[in-house]
Amino acid sequence: MITGSGHVLILGGTTEARKLAQTLAPRPGLRVTTSLAGRVSQPRMPEGEVRTGGFGGAEAMAVWLRTHGVTAVVDATHPFAAAISANAVEAAAASGTPLIALRRPGWEPGPGDRWHMADDLADAAARLPALGRRVFLTTGRLGLAAFVALDELHFLVRSVEPPEPPLPRNSEILLDRGPYTLDGEKDLLLTHAVDVLVTKDSGGPATAAKLTAARDLGLPVVVVRRPPPPPGVHSLPDVAGALAELAGLGCLSRGAADTCP
Repeated sequence: MITGSGHVLILGGTTEARKLAQTLAPRPGLRVTTSLAGRVSQPRMPEGEVRTGGFGGAEAMAVWLRTHGVTAVVDATHPFAAAISANAVEAAAASGTPLIALRRPGWEPGPGDRWHMADDLADAAARLPALGRRVFLTTGRLGLAAFVALDELHFLVRSVEPPEPPLPRNSEILLDRGPYTLDGEKDLLLTHAVDVLVTKDSGGPATAAKLTAARDLGLPVVVVRRPPPPPGVHSLPDVAGALAELAGLGCLSRGAADTCP
């Protein structure tokens, strides 16, 4: 039986983080803790131990890693969680803890897609008046202040939790959580007469149906590029890759006598 040793901290909040915790938690001798930011009031809870809330910066995270005997960190946060990823790099270096990043690949446009790439939310907002008047905004609950000056546009804002103000004046809020179906997304776009979609390049299948729906309906899509990852971090595209990397560190070995470095 494959066992483990040491203490793996997963910086979570994504489907991949939950899958990794589900795989690791049952392994004898291996302690697994998932850290959640606490921004969602009813998160999907992973297996193993869970801590909630921020660490208080990179220095405090480094102290936590040392105090709790963490032997490997897996950054499996959202691709746009740049601050926590940067803190993880600094904390891992300061504490001498191995760090890997689990990042699902971004979306790629296909034939028939009408994508307009934006550098950030402000850039996305600047592009909208030339593309449509009824906007399906799916960039999450934060940062919507970038769109408040667009009084001539109507926004259908979808997020898991109520969006943080300020919001565009002409906004309709839809609280919902994926995964979504293609038929459901098409029906939503048609019912609300949407003529332009705005999304972040989150990647993954859970929310990708809106992109196919927009393509089928011939709608333009503004896609916000991911922030660049912290330099020097080894990134893996899937759970299998993260498991292989942890095994290479000695955290998933045949025999509990082995320890992570």
